[in-house]
Amino acid sequence: MDNSRRAISNRHEKIISLINKNGFATVEEMAKLYNVTPQTIRRDINFLDEQGYVSRYHGGAGPSSTVENVAYRHRKELLLQEKKKIAMRVASIIPDKSSLFINIGTTTEYVAQALCDHKKLKIITNNLNVAAIMSKNDDFEVIVAGGIVRSKDGGITGESAVKFIRQFKMDIGIIGISGIDLDGTLLDFDFREVHVARTIIENSRKIFLVADHSKFGRNAMVKLGNIGEIDTLITDKKPPKQLMEVILKYDVNLMFD
Repeated sequence: MDNSRRAISNRHEKIISLINKNGFATVEEMAKLYNVTPQTIRRDINFLDEQGYVSRYHGGAGPSSTVENVAYRHRKELLLQEKKKIAMRVASIIPDKSSLFINIGTTTEYVAQALCDHKKLKIITNNLNVAAIMSKNDDFEVIVAGGIVRSKDGGITGESAVKFIRQFKMDIGIIGISGIDLDGTLLDFDFREVHVARTIIENSRKIFLVADHSKFGRNAMVKLGNIGEIDTLITDKKPPKQLMEVILKYDVNLMFD
């Protein structure tokens, strides 16, 4: 089968999580762990490297590039059920008649879907996919920030988006992230996207960070801020010990299944 058309399997997801957690994993280690042959693991690594999920090295694999994110179409399918669970949990704690910022990200798009049964929400977003999902509810008021539209994922960035968002003070900012360093640093790949997300943080009464467990310890080169600036982290698994210590230090509300 053509690699570009292959779906991410459950074993692929486990390999990605293992590598993001440990920093490197050998072919032999993964073959034993997942009870498959080394040849199977090498094929997995080759595929995941080509798709941008991991970096292939002699004898094993390490985390993906810190300068380029995984393609949007692949991020959409990675840890799909976990993202949907996170989205449902977020929806359960957002009251009707709330005002929301929602930023760029596949997880925030699932949050948008989960919120569609709410009433009288006001939403400002720099994500065209979020706007398309939420505008189907006649009871919502959806406002899209102006700026440069990224063709790859419908995200809107640039100074125009930043200036627009600064005009508002919303109840809740819902943000996604590409990586959370174990010291609590929030990381992403595009400084333009980070600039918009920072503005959302600065203009929200509360910040909800939505991130599945694959983001823990994942590297990216642009700093968004620190997890201490977040009110609530909604995820699918308990974070690693080192990150948990930071979460407890800053008294961040943590929700996970």
